[in-house]
Amino acid sequence: MAILPGASLGILGGGQLGRMTAMAARSLGYGVRILDPDPRCAASAVADEVIVSPFDAPAGAARLAEGSAVVTYEIEKIAPEALAAAERFAPVRPSPAVLALVQDRLTQKEWLLERGFPVGPFRPLAAAAEPSEIEQLLRAFGRARLKARRGGYDGRSQARIDAAGGAAGALAALRSLGGQDVICEQELALSRELSVLVARREEGVAGGVTSEVKVFPVAENWHEEGILSLSVLPGEIDPAVARAAQSLGQRIAEAMGLVGLLAIEFFLTESHELLVNELSPRPHNTFHSTETACLTSQFEQLVRAVCGLPLGATDVLRPTALANLLGDLWLGAASPRLDRALALPGVYLTLYGKEPRRGRKIGHLLAVAATPADALELVREARARL
Repeated sequence: MAILPGASLGILGGGQLGRMTAMAARSLGYGVRILDPDPRCAASAVADEVIVSPFDAPAGAARLAEGSAVVTYEIEKIAPEALAAAERFAPVRPSPAVLALVQDRLTQKEWLLERGFPVGPFRPLAAAAEPSEIEQLLRAFGRARLKARRGGYDGRSQARIDAAGGAAGALAALRSLGGQDVICEQELALSRELSVLVARREEGVAGGVTSEVKVFPVAENWHEEGILSLSVLPGEIDPAVARAAQSLGQRIAEAMGLVGLLAIEFFLTESHELLVNELSPRPHNTFHSTETACLTSQFEQLVRAVCGLPLGATDVLRPTALANLLGDLWLGAASPRLDRALALPGVYLTLYGKEPRRGRKIGHLLAVAATPADALELVREARARL
């Protein structure tokens, strides 16, 4: 049965994704309750209540769920015990099982591989690995990237290794990651980085459950030092590649029984292989552009999906490019000239209400144009004007 407007939505996490989800929920007529360790989190300004609690505290999660008709999350570092506590009082969507699957990079890769989804070469590597094991891995992979199995985002908790550095360099990289077990992924020659966003809801019917799935068009993305810098929707890519990425995304979402949103990051290699890089069961930075590009934004779609409302159309009305704004812009002698960027027709600004720090996402620019290439050119010019 659908959870209708007038009910309250609980969100675990009060960052910018929680803030924008809360704004979409409010537009649809829902109340919003947030749980976050920071009482002044980005979402606090648009919430009915902020429950100040660590993400691993069952008592806080239970309190959030007690006053909510449904609970979702905008961050992946919620402890299983907290999710279990929330689920005693309200449905949690996407499910705790989905979050558990993606929280461990090794578990995620193995799950994908077992079900026939394409992933690049990888191996688990223990923090206490022997030099001989590392040398063998480097001979097989040449260049590779170590990633902490849990936590880390925007390029954090990662380190590159290569055969030139040998076992000594790899051991130093392992130590730099805090001495934890990692997943080692071979570095591939990439042609493009892409992403797909899938929304899925379920509805009880006589004799069982029916589902509805909507897939957003494929975004093309560019990163700098592991942080998303630019993205455009739709990406100007081979239509056959786009269809394959969307089909893979839908199949993955259905295989995990998703209710909510799932972002799938893909690598397209120079040899034209489409490989799954990473899964995120929440709104995604590369789909902020849906706010001006699509009939339905990713944030409204999340609210619809977790509340059991019919999903919105995902058609692209106007190609849109995104440029992330990092806190570095605010740390100089003068504030960024946002007015100069907004003087360009078709440029829009979103700020997250966060304190600037180096490397921290503070907001983004969106640029709307007749073609994806024109939108990218416009958003680059807008950011350069800052």
